Amino acid sequence: MLTGVKETGRDKLFLICNYLYVFAAFLIVFYPVVYIVSASVSDPKYVASGEMWLWPKGITFDGYQRVLENSNIWIGYWNTIVYTVLGTAINLAVTLPAAYALSRKDFVGRHFFTGMFMVTMFFGGGLVPTYLLVKQLHMVNTVWAIVLPSAASIWNIIVSRTFFQSSIPRELQEAAQIDGATNMKLFVRIILPLSMPIIAVMALFYGVGNWNSYFSALIYLNDNAKYPLQLVLRQILVLQEMSAQGGGVIDSSTATAMNTKAEIAALVKYAVIIVATVPVIAVYPFLQRYFVQGVMIGSIKG
Repeated sequence: MLTGVKETGRDKLFLICNYLYVFAAFLIVFYPVVYIVSASVSDPKYVASGEMWLWPKGITFDGYQRVLENSNIWIGYWNTIVYTVLGTAINLAVTLPAAYALSRKDFVGRHFFTGMFMVTMFFGGGLVPTYLLVKQLHMVNTVWAIVLPSAASIWNIIVSRTFFQSSIPRELQEAAQIDGATNMKLFVRIILPLSMPIIAVMALFYGVGNWNSYFSALIYLNDNAKYPLQLVLRQILVLQEMSAQGGGVIDSSTATAMNTKAEIAALVKYAVIIVATVPVIAVYPFLQRYFVQGVMIGSIKG
């Protein structure tokens, strides 16, 4: 705020409205997080009845204990880590060279290729042709069906291209070429070391996307041992819903057993949500400045 400038009544009203809006947005975002954390350590009967709406009631850690004892969850956890690391590495290996090539003014046809890339942002072949292609390539029920079809994001290529155009001096590239550097040496030894901010941004974007992805696994995988953590969580949610619905005329003992099973599934569900979210939350503070920088890079079109 500038010193010596007196705020008018409208300025103060505008500032108050901004604070109220930010506070309301904070509550909308923060409440679900608090609710899930509280539900993961609360007695399921209090959660199901609505008695627990903010703070934990009937604290229990049975949900986390069952998560730690469930081998399927740990297998899904490991699969998610593998898909995220391998997928992000492939994403960067495809995105960065493509973006750098499109940023070079001496690249013949760069406008044509940029236009062709952008067409895919608005038009796609659809799910059935994509599945048939993956099947013909014999990638169904393999890790490649998860990481290869989503190897590149056109939007991220455009953002990276903008970074190369605006942050890497053309004179530096020309000087390296005069010294005898080939295009590959120029890219590996000069461009990449100067591009750590955009590399971190792309790694963050792709990493979070790969970590949260479940649709590709749902379509292409049919082996439970290869399911990512998100698909394991989906199975728990489906199990809870089926247990809650039941069906037909059942006696009291069966109803009690089904209700107990549904409560256990709900407890495990919230615990798995926390376990699946913690890694991203733990990493994000260290990459927050890169995330903000990536948003700013994307706001500059070039």
